[in-house]
Amino acid sequence: MNFAKAYRVHGKIHLDDLDPDDTHGRTREQAEAVVDKNHERLFKLQSALYAENRRALLIILQGMDTSGKDGVIRHVMRGVNPQGCEVHSFKAPSEEERDHDYLWRIHNAVPARGDIGIFNRSHYEDVLVVRVKDLAPRHVWKKRYDQINDFESLLRHEGVTVVKFFLHISKKEQRERLQKRLADPAKNWKFNPNDLSERKRWDAYMNAYEAALTKTSHKHAPWYVIPANKKWFRDLAVSEILLHTLEKMKPKFPPAAPGLSRLRVI
Repeated sequence: MNFAKAYRVHGKIHLDDLDPDDTHGRTREQAEAVVDKNHERLFKLQSALYAENRRALLIILQGMDTSGKDGVIRHVMRGVNPQGCEVHSFKAPSEEERDHDYLWRIHNAVPARGDIGIFNRSHYEDVLVVRVKDLAPRHVWKKRYDQINDFESLLRHEGVTVVKFFLHISKKEQRERLQKRLADPAKNWKFNPNDLSERKRWDAYMNAYEAALTKTSHKHAPWYVIPANKKWFRDLAVSEILLHTLEKMKPKFPPAAPGLSRLRVI
C-alpha cells in the first residue's frame, strides 16, 4: 500500500468522509514489525541528510487534543540521532512573540541544513485556534492561508522539505483518552481542564481544519490526514510517509576528500 498516495489531501476535503478507525486490514503485530524495521531505514536516511548538510526536513504535526502528536514523536522518531533532530512545541505566543508578526517565531525554529525539525503544533494555530476563538478579525486570519502557502514555498526554494500530518481522531475516541487521563494518577498531569472547553468547540475546529487542509495542501508542502484512533496504525502510516519523503529527497553522503585512501593512521 502507498500510504502517501492514500492519505494525501488533494482539493477540498470533508473530514466526516474519512474514517479515523481505518487500518487498511493491518493488524497491530504487522504494523509494529514494520515500524521497527522502518527505524533502521530512517536512521540511515537521516545520517545521510545530516552528513550532506545541504537540505532540511520539516515535519508538522497537527490534531485535536489527545490525537497523538507526542506519541508520534516518541514512537516514530525514536530511532533518529538527536544530534540532527529538534522538536518545537508552539503554545500561546509569549509577549515577545506577540510583538512580532505571527510567523516570526515559526521561521526562527525552522531546521538548519542537515537537520530534521518537528513542529508539535505550528503556524497553523493562527488559522485554527485564532479562527475558532475569534482572536483576530476574519479579514486578518483569512489572508493567512496565502501567507502560509508563500512561506512554505519559500522554505522549499531554500532547501527545506515540508511534510504535514493531521492526526484524525473521533470525538468519541478523544472522550475515552481524556477520561483515561482523569482516571490514572500517573496521567493526571496531562489533563488540562481547558481541554473540556476546547472539546465543546469540536465542530468549529473541524470546519477550521477542513479549510486549512483544503487551502494549504500543495505539491511543495502536502498535507496527509492520518487515521489516528488506533495508535499503532497512526505510527505505521506516519513512519511509511516519512520514509517515502526522505527517499524522494535521496540524501547522499559527501564524497571522500582527495587522497584519503593514501592516508594511514599510526
